[in-house]
Amino acid sequence: MLYFWQKLTSTLVIIFICLLGLCFFPHETFALTRQIEEAPQQFLTQSRHTLRDNQGNSWQVVFFQRTKNGEVKTVDLRLVAFPDVVTFKHPQPLKITFNQGKILFAEDKFAEQSPAPNVGEYDFMPIISQLSPTDYIELSLPDDLSLTIPAAIIVEWRSLSDL
Repeated sequence: MLYFWQKLTSTLVIIFICLLGLCFFPHETFALTRQIEEAPQQFLTQSRHTLRDNQGNSWQVVFFQRTKNGEVKTVDLRLVAFPDVVTFKHPQPLKITFNQGKILFAEDKFAEQSPAPNVGEYDFMPIISQLSPTDYIELSLPDDLSLTIPAAIIVEWRSLSDL
């Protein structure tokens, strides 16, 4: 009988630790990273996350780069909200605020035409090299919305751009 109670206690402790871990680690940022060969010697590498903005709206955050013959051609960030949640005002750069207060702007890739009003895409080629593994950034979105990109995702983006 003593063995049963010891086993039950240790099982409950393990369950408690697992549940506690769920509280401290964001579970809405599961990433899907993949590489697609678009043509011979031309690859598209993507990192996809679902994040919530300061109002609780869900966003698809897609960081991707294209390489051709081993040379990086583009590094872009695409932001997709649910329809009718936000309308991007093209052409308008994306304001990026670093946790240390530094501010940069990413060029709007949909200045001419956007596939949908709830989609924005920005040139991250000049930005990615300025991100460090300890940074988190805040993206200023239309309608006073903001989206925080945690340091763990920044590390992932940097590792993709170093491929």
